[in-house]
Amino acid sequence: MNGMPKPNENHAKLARLAGTWAGEEKMNPSPFGPGGTAVGRYTHRVDIDGFYVLQDYVQEKSGRISYRGHGIFGYDTERKTFTWYWVDSFGMVPSAPSRGQWEGNVLTFEHEPMGDRRGRYTYEFIGDNAFTFKIENSQDAGKTWSTFMTASYKKL
Repeated sequence: MNGMPKPNENHAKLARLAGTWAGEEKMNPSPFGPGGTAVGRYTHRVDIDGFYVLQDYVQEKSGRISYRGHGIFGYDTERKTFTWYWVDSFGMVPSAPSRGQWEGNVLTFEHEPMGDRRGRYTYEFIGDNAFTFKIENSQDAGKTWSTFMTASYKKL
């Protein structure tokens, strides 16, 4: 290696997330609550010499903050996967990052299996100023998936 590493084109792809976003979210009933609608707000910024996108998230229901999270997006050049570390107000420590790939305008991550449980997270970009987001869960090693949340965000 000649000098310090530099971000590559895959790190640059993540810059598409940069900015402030807000939108409506719909949660289905789950062990975490009865479901319903909320407003989600993200702030994403490219940081750490262009290697990462840092994510701050706040969810509001009925005018009150109901959930918070913080994420770190990156690219693992050795494993050739995008990575997403996530911590939130549930307080669980991630065992590993979720790993994913881009296909066209869609960035999909899957969380490392926890027994038969799986999580899948899909960002679909619509132009430069909007994206949809979906969280799906599987309890049977990925054979069947159920939607936990769908959302649409616009850049502010």
